[in-house]
Amino acid sequence: MLARLSSKGQLVIPKAVRQALGLRTGTQFRVHFNEGRIILEPVSCAAADALCGKYSNLDLIADMEAEHRQEVRDETTLCA
Repeated sequence: MLARLSSKGQLVIPKAVRQALGLRTGTQFRVHFNEGRIILEPVSCAAADALCGKYSNLDLIADMEAEHRQEVRDETTLCA
């Protein structure tokens, strides 16, 4: 299998290789250079990295505060 380096320094990994390794858009690679060879090692992202920005449109603190206020109301009702 051959791949060609673009003028921007980009290399397209052939589809068969991507499928065999389960590589998807955004996969990061550790790049090693050893004895004239380039070695690309896929890096699995940490759980925190995978979640980064996923909930940016939510106000989780406000949700927690509302939940806490409801719990306090429920407790007050039970004690009355």
